Order: sequence, then C-alpha cells, then structure tokens
Amino acid sequence: MDEKVLRQVEQILGYNFNDIELLIRAFTHSSAVSNRLLSSERLEFFGDSILGMVICHDLYERFGDYLEGDLTKAKSMLVSRRSCAQIARSLGLTRFLKVGKGMLSNRALTGSLSAALLEAVIAAIYVDGGFEVVREFIIRVFGPMIERVQVEQYHGNFKSLLQQYSQQRFNKTPVYQLLDEQGPDHNKCFEVQAVVDGRRYMSAWGTNKREAEQKAAFNALVGLGLLDNIADRDGGD
Repeated sequence: MDEKVLRQVEQILGYNFNDIELLIRAFTHSSAVSNRLLSSERLEFFGDSILGMVICHDLYERFGDYLEGDLTKAKSMLVSRRSCAQIARSLGLTRFLKVGKGMLSNRALTGSLSAALLEAVIAAIYVDGGFEVVREFIIRVFGPMIERVQVEQYHGNFKSLLQQYSQQRFNKTPVYQLLDEQGPDHNKCFEVQAVVDGRRYMSAWGTNKREAEQKAAFNALVGLGLLDNIADRDGGD
C-alpha cells in the first residue's frame, strides 16, 4: 500500500495507526508473502478472541434480562464468519487486501478471507491503540447487528422493546395515550399514540387497546430508527 491508500484505509476505520506496519500486515494475506510471519495470520488468531470478548461483554451489559442460552445465540450470530465478512464488505475493506496471484479470482474473498481480514484489523487496532480504542471500533461497526439482535429477541412484543430502550436512553417509561375509539361496544376499534420522553409518534389503530398499543410502540421504534431494517417487512399502521 502506498501512503495515500493507507490514509484512505485509516479514514474508513476511523483510527490513525502509530505503527503503520501493523496496518500493512493486517491487509497482507499469507499467499502474498514468502514468510507467513509477515502475513495477517497471527493477527487473525488474536483478533478472533478480542472480538469475542468485546461482544460478550457488551451483550452481558446491554441485555440484563437475557439468559445464558440467549446470550450464547446472540454472540454466535454476531461473531460468525458470515457476520464478520458482511461487515468487512460493508466497510469496503476487502478491496485493499493484498493476496497472491492465484487468489485474485478466489470466491473466498467474499467469505472466509473477508472475515479473517476484519479479525486481523481488530487485532492490529488493539495492539496499536489498546482495549478502549478497539472496543469503540467493534461496537461502532457491529452496532446495527447488535440492535437487530435486540429486535429479534422482542419480535412481536414491541412494547417491551420500546420500554427497555426508553428506560436505558431516557430513564423514562413510554406513555400510551388513547386518542379515539370507534364502533359499537361489541366491535370497537381503538387509536393509541406512544409518547417517549415527551415526543409523540404516529398513532395506530387496533381491535383492542393491547393491539393498538403494540402497533403504536412499533411506530415509535420506527420513528426512533431502531427498526429501519425490518420496518418494510413487518409493517405498521
């Protein structure tokens, strides 16, 4: 990598290296060097453990009501090769990976090599900048995936998800206001609006108050940007 490319990579990572050789090594596959000690392999080995520790700690602190089995499932999904490869691709890191000529057309660049690259980068940041720096990087790039874990755990119970988020973020409990009700007593519909920290979100109708509150909570979560990835799939009135 020339200096311009190195600076571009640092910009993508959001971190400037003190030891630029660490960054170069993280992006050097073993197929591109004669001495494997000059490749990213040792960094990959180290980065895998660092990633697991940071993700485990964040899940433990973030989801205080998850049992061990729930935490294990969430961790396994987040640190999987598939997830790591997805993040590496989303950051555009794989285009900077240096590989041997025989690997240029290898489809593994979109899979295991991409995942290994992210692990090597994580280790390089840790060695160069320390734990807090690499923890911030991991939580930042894995943030959307961690939020999806939370959404999936509470899928179908949007009131619980909204309550947990509101209490963590604002130290307040959401309020559900009944705006309207229509129809005869035996077949009424209810319109409810969720209010979070004084902010009102799109109201929703339901055949009973519980259903209307769930839909209103869904609308609030969408308004807060927590359900961007599944809003189109699930819908909300």
